[in-house]
Amino acid sequence: MLDKQAVIIIYGPPGSGKGTQAKKLADYLDLEHFDTGRIIEKKVYNPESQNDPIIQREKANFEKGLVCTSEWVAEIVKEGIKKVHQTKKGIVFSGSPRTLHEAKEIIPILEDLYGKDNIRVLRLNIRPKTSIFRNSHRRICQKCGYAVVYSPENEKLEECSKCGGKLVRRILDKPEIIKVRLGEYKEGTEPIFEFLAERGIKIIDIDGELPVEEVYQNILKFLK
Repeated sequence: MLDKQAVIIIYGPPGSGKGTQAKKLADYLDLEHFDTGRIIEKKVYNPESQNDPIIQREKANFEKGLVCTSEWVAEIVKEGIKKVHQTKKGIVFSGSPRTLHEAKEIIPILEDLYGKDNIRVLRLNIRPKTSIFRNSHRRICQKCGYAVVYSPENEKLEECSKCGGKLVRRILDKPEIIKVRLGEYKEGTEPIFEFLAERGIKIIDIDGELPVEEVYQNILKFLK
């Protein structure tokens, strides 16, 4: 099994289950789930920062499904990584670093703090139509961030089964915005894979079309 200070980076298109799998792995392996998207969401909707022109710029990008400014995001992530490392814990990332610029800033820090041999990269693969269906039908807990994947059984569920928080649909999960995010993933995130390969970091492909638990068990097989 992995070192206690392992770094796991999970990539995949919107709706591929990155956040869900990251949470499961973090709980099982006692790692810190570093959810960059959720951190950014909190920052751009912080009531105390709404007069900040930088926050307004990033909020506009966020609500359109566009990637936030790479330099701004990279600084947030680098600061967070250093704080987690001080706690002696490893990290699970769900979809971050998201652009080549972010990767060039963040990966060297991870290698320096945790060691290249302790970095594992997974790529969850799903079809575009699966991405659109999953995202447009899912709901997120306002309190803990738990994502509820659509099923006939939970269609009318209003409260989070984990913490009792209210389930809501995110602005990012509108079909028209999901299509923008798919384009951003292809153009902005996929170039990172070549960069990682050049640094000798292997990427393992996982079938993300399978049920959540099957995907999770396949990930565990790889990690073992």
